[in-house]
Amino acid sequence: MDTPSQVTRPGKPLPRSIKILLRTTLVLFVLVLACFYSARFYMRHAMRASLPQIDGAIHVSGLSAAVTVLRDDHGMPHIRALTLDDLVFAQGYVTAQDRLWQMDMLRRHAAGEFAEILGPGMIEHDQGQRLQQIRNTADNIVAQMPPDELRYLNAYARGVNALIADSADHLPAEFRMLHYTPRPWLARDCVLVGLMMVQDLTTGFPIKLAREQLAQKLPPELLGDLYPVGSWRDHPPARPVMDLTAPQLDIPDVPLDETQTKLKKPDTTRDILALEKTLSLGTSDYLCDGCKAGSNEWVVTGAHTATGKPLLANDMHLAHTLPGIWYMAELEAPTPTGPLHVTGVTLPGMPFVVVGHNEQIAWGFTNLGGDVQDIYIEHTRNQQEYQTADGAWHQLAHHSELIRVRGGKDVALDVLSTNHGPIITPMLPHETRDLSLRWSIYDPGTVDLPFLAVNLANDWTSFCDAMSHLGAPAQNAVYADTAGHIGYHAVGRIPVRGSMEHPSGLSATPIDDTKEASSFEWAGYIPFEQMPQVFDPPSGVLATANSRVTPDGYPFSITLNWEAPYRNERIWKQLEDTHNLKPADMLALEIDIHSDVDQELAQRFAYAIDHTPSASAQLRQAADLLRSWNGNVDVDSSAANIVNAAKSALWPLLLQPHLGKPHGEEWRLYKWGGMTFAEEELVMHQPSRWLPSTYASWSDLLTAAVADGLRNAHARTDLTHWPYGLTHRIDIEHPLFGTSPVLRSVIHLPVGTGPLPLSGDGTTVKQSFSTVGPSERFTANMADLDNSTLNIVNGQSGNVLSPWFHDQFEAWYHGTTFPLPFTTDAVSKATTHTLTLLPQ
Repeated sequence: MDTPSQVTRPGKPLPRSIKILLRTTLVLFVLVLACFYSARFYMRHAMRASLPQIDGAIHVSGLSAAVTVLRDDHGMPHIRALTLDDLVFAQGYVTAQDRLWQMDMLRRHAAGEFAEILGPGMIEHDQGQRLQQIRNTADNIVAQMPPDELRYLNAYARGVNALIADSADHLPAEFRMLHYTPRPWLARDCVLVGLMMVQDLTTGFPIKLAREQLAQKLPPELLGDLYPVGSWRDHPPARPVMDLTAPQLDIPDVPLDETQTKLKKPDTTRDILALEKTLSLGTSDYLCDGCKAGSNEWVVTGAHTATGKPLLANDMHLAHTLPGIWYMAELEAPTPTGPLHVTGVTLPGMPFVVVGHNEQIAWGFTNLGGDVQDIYIEHTRNQQEYQTADGAWHQLAHHSELIRVRGGKDVALDVLSTNHGPIITPMLPHETRDLSLRWSIYDPGTVDLPFLAVNLANDWTSFCDAMSHLGAPAQNAVYADTAGHIGYHAVGRIPVRGSMEHPSGLSATPIDDTKEASSFEWAGYIPFEQMPQVFDPPSGVLATANSRVTPDGYPFSITLNWEAPYRNERIWKQLEDTHNLKPADMLALEIDIHSDVDQELAQRFAYAIDHTPSASAQLRQAADLLRSWNGNVDVDSSAANIVNAAKSALWPLLLQPHLGKPHGEEWRLYKWGGMTFAEEELVMHQPSRWLPSTYASWSDLLTAAVADGLRNAHARTDLTHWPYGLTHRIDIEHPLFGTSPVLRSVIHLPVGTGPLPLSGDGTTVKQSFSTVGPSERFTANMADLDNSTLNIVNGQSGNVLSPWFHDQFEAWYHGTTFPLPFTTDAVSKATTHTLTLLPQ
């Protein structure tokens, strides 16, 4: 029997509205996809088009003769010119080839002109810069600059402008994305870039404001513990060889001004913390807890080396950026006083070499940390007059500023100033007093730019003569020469308060102008010949790492806020009794990650846990890991992670009970260069005045610090699987492309390093934080200059498509380096590209 065949009936047609929706969705998807890939094509085309010409010839307006630019495997330019003017012109041109957008951002940061291109979110930053009068200060400096210095700033600016003109139709992609064109470069912009570095290394007034707040709650004896001035571990360069194994108890504390604790002041805690966040846009001191711009440097005589000639090493610790702050270059040209031939790192936006060597000498810097800022409490009336210590009233100066805001309303500022400097109270919204800032840069004579003379120096005498003109930032300079000499000199202008004959010292807090100003008025600057210095010491070793450099009995106060001594102490210990040193040994010390103090604290934390019966199993495991730790802060160390977490957790446990706010943020106001030493002293001596009443003993307190640290850092239950590198990481990203997931996906290229585990901490020679660390590593071999070494963090170029965008990062990260060719033969062998700049 036949069965009826099954018939498939057509389904019900989709409603018209659904069809339209599907078609629209498909069309939108295709459009989005097309826009996405069009954007990728456009961005990559823009990047490719803006890659510099590095071979052949370019006719450039502004040159008097041909200039040769040789580039090596890492894109480092070796510039040869027939005149100094042409050399500096070419340096500006070539640096702008690789770093034009970075240079523009550096000058905009200093001048307070971010909002003009980045919009309303940058108004607060720009207001701060305008209130501090950075741009106006640059104008004043240029107006009073000696003609010979101004000549070379103008030559450099002409070179930058020639590059801008030549690149008008293929500017770096960042300019295209932000839809603006860089204005012409001026001599003032060179000064602004220099002032940016000065601001980074000398901004200390927030610490004075913070200390004033803490002084309202803490008695003098506790403040004295928190703010040590130097330590028994210090080793000033000019000090005789000392025993670094035993405490030296001859470092006097600077007396605290008890009147500061009796005056009622507004609570500006939130203002100060917000101010630190704003300042972190431009200074590495406030980027993270414990972060501080610093550096290492040392030099040893031939008695300690394999060649019988000195070795000099320098790694400057600054904020991590991409591209980095330094640009490598070698410069060669005749000058009226002799040939200039110098190599090293330069600051994009400024001529000449900052750190490096020439044919006779080498030099390096660390930040001296001199106190060149005071805050004054001004007495004003009607926003028109202010009173000085003699009771007289004077007119406040007014300076108008206009902040242009992209996509928003422009902001007008009326900046008021006294004889000390600008009133910065608007930076602290809840401040009721008129506070003025005095800063050495407001004296135009303190901001000389003597690097041409430094680059030309050929012995200790000419080097010191050149350095005597450096006004800011104050630095520790180490020196070596091919004749076998070494030296150290503190340089820069440090104010003398009171009088030259009877200096009064420094104020750690704001100064009441009508009560104390006569004691703290500036009487001049410490004479250069009286700054700490030493030449050819018997030990054959000189080193500084931001800790105290003044010997006992030194008559002037350079600062109260020296950095902790641990890096410097480690360097001296490693060098003083060593011989047969080679450049590789210098690099090994630059990346040293051993911390004596962390190991010492680890033992104390372990002891405390052992003596706390209620300690958990996890804490017992922590104690076992801590007691057997070797003190190396490497990425695989669980003990390093534990001690670091405990150190961070201890401060709120100590401070909050005395500040009366168990859950407040006031304890975060405590920042001090020597705060790690202060913590060590408290943990080692365990004074009863610091023990909170909620703890029966210091063992209980230290155990709680470990427990809180593990909890705050989200430690794993099994601490053997909680290595240091899991929580301490580095990720350096392009400031525009690397911060936006959309832009990152559009470009689809590596725009940063990516998160990587990071070894070292603030107490190791390799001073490493997520946002601050060694910005370059340099070793000068005075026996064979071609066997010197140098590398920067990322690379020479700011262009993501350049092979030199971050080609040096792997070496920096893994602690290797590159030779620094210098002689004609060595440079010729290293040359991979040759460009000739010809007069137009």
